[in-house]
Amino acid sequence: MGDVAATIRVMPESVETDLNELKSKLEAVIPEGAKFFGSRIEPVAFGLKALVMVIMVGDIEGGTEQVESAFAAVPGVESVQVTEVGRPV
Repeated sequence: MGDVAATIRVMPESVETDLNELKSKLEAVIPEGAKFFGSRIEPVAFGLKALVMVIMVGDIEGGTEQVESAFAAVPGVESVQVTEVGRPV
């Protein structure tokens, strides 16, 4: 049993959403046992940008589900998608 790095793509509700503020809100709701590892802003289309966050979670059953649920409940979040899960190098 160990940790895995989950890359999570968070889509904001609109192009007007302040992604730095959204990132702060997401960091505040990370469940116990998970750790924020890094983030980047990724252009999508027509001025819309996604916030891509890397979170370290335990590789137990349902490892990313708590983080996904916490992120989805944050005001300003349109959708949450895990795009990659792997062991840190």
